Amino acid sequence: MQAIEIQNLDFSYGKELILKNISMNIRQGDFVVLTGGNGTGKSTLLKLLLGEVKPLHGIIKIMGTESGKMQTGGKIGYVAQNGTFANQNFPATVEEIVMANLYKQIGRFRFPSKDHRIQVSAALNQLDMERFGKAMIGELSGGQQQRVMLARALVTEPELLIMDEPTNGIDLKSVRQLYDILETLHKEKNLTILMVTHASLKECGGITRILQLEDGKISELIKDEVKM
Repeated sequence: MQAIEIQNLDFSYGKELILKNISMNIRQGDFVVLTGGNGTGKSTLLKLLLGEVKPLHGIIKIMGTESGKMQTGGKIGYVAQNGTFANQNFPATVEEIVMANLYKQIGRFRFPSKDHRIQVSAALNQLDMERFGKAMIGELSGGQQQRVMLARALVTEPELLIMDEPTNGIDLKSVRQLYDILETLHKEKNLTILMVTHASLKECGGITRILQLEDGKISELIKDEVKM
């Protein structure tokens, strides 16, 4: 089954097309990196996948369902670009940040159950962040905050993880730790990953495909020929 299917996709914010007749498939179990220069439309493509904006033409399917009609139910985990910068003065603990992604399960005006707390602990544990559960999010380093945001995306046990520039603002050691975590998730849980990044991929193992977005078009690069 395809995790992502895009057919003849056009998108524009004005008169000029940003994305031009794009077609691509990402299989379940792929670990895909999407590269390209600034302003080429990578983040816009992610917004289209998440159903935040609608295409001019074309079809987008996530797990076989058109993106605009999809009730995700936790099937997609998303880590936004520069998410850590918004955390510096945010008055919430690490556990509360992760728990917030379970509110659809919990329901309005209801309190988290024991099972919900176990889900949060498990998500933090797989990122080696459980010991920071009671800490305020702004007290953590950039790399630690990014792992919390990843735990937040993973707490619903998604089938597809989408990450937009997850290495922005974190040091090289934290980048390597993040890549190790993603490789483990991909191998052990068969998690499908789509990661947009400008960063070097030299330390990133487990990548199965590299796509490039330039001039409104997507092309597949030969992995062995890419300078990581």
